[in-house]
Amino acid sequence: MSSRIDIIDLSAGYSGRTAISDINLVIDAKKVTALIGPSGCGKSTLLRCINAMHMTAAGATVSGRVEHDGIDIYSSNADPVDVRRKIGMVFQRPNPFPTMSIAENVIAGLRLGRGQRRKNHDEAIEKALTRAGLWNEVKDRLNKPGAGLSGGQQQRLCIARALAVEPDVLLMDEPCSALDPISTLTIEDTIAELKERYTIVIVTHNLQQAARVSDSTAFLTLAGAGQPGRLVEFGATTQLFNAPREPATEDYITGKVG
Repeated sequence: MSSRIDIIDLSAGYSGRTAISDINLVIDAKKVTALIGPSGCGKSTLLRCINAMHMTAAGATVSGRVEHDGIDIYSSNADPVDVRRKIGMVFQRPNPFPTMSIAENVIAGLRLGRGQRRKNHDEAIEKALTRAGLWNEVKDRLNKPGAGLSGGQQQRLCIARALAVEPDVLLMDEPCSALDPISTLTIEDTIAELKERYTIVIVTHNLQQAARVSDSTAFLTLAGAGQPGRLVEFGATTQLFNAPREPATEDYITGKVG
């Protein structure tokens, strides 16, 4: 699988209000794509549409297509559970299960899915924690509560939990917004290593972070008050930040508009 995502004429909303409209976007495999734009422009809605989590919200609507390697995740034949296994998500705030140990947190998704032997669980724990850059820090305390880790470690634990089910794509919704600068840099280093194996899409308000970690960037904004978010410009991160094609993109990046 190439793990490419094609977003075609996508619109989505809640209870009759359109949040994003007519989005067309190609997310390349094994690259980091950043979604940037002002608050309320639909970045998180777009992200949640990529693995159909948007449809878990009350009154959610969607039209258009989201294709993972050519297969529409919104087709009648698509299994939402399987979609979310292949396209995992890490949320804004670290959310380890408080009553579970570090090891139990990592394999929580595996236990909900196809049953595996304990030996395979042990292998999955080490592999996921290693890929999340956390193994050496926690390998001697796997039975301790996951909630006892620092904020940055908790977020990497959540990344490990998402990786344990062997996804193709990893979605990250403001994964560093609740973290200190040192933890943020650690997560960014982890993202750089993960893109060798996974397709990654990250929502961030931090333009410097988008410039540091992403290969491509999509800029979304609002057409006007009460209007849905729309895609203004998409391209290589270096091009979009250094020579944006659209005046609205330049205004946002230079801080003329927020």
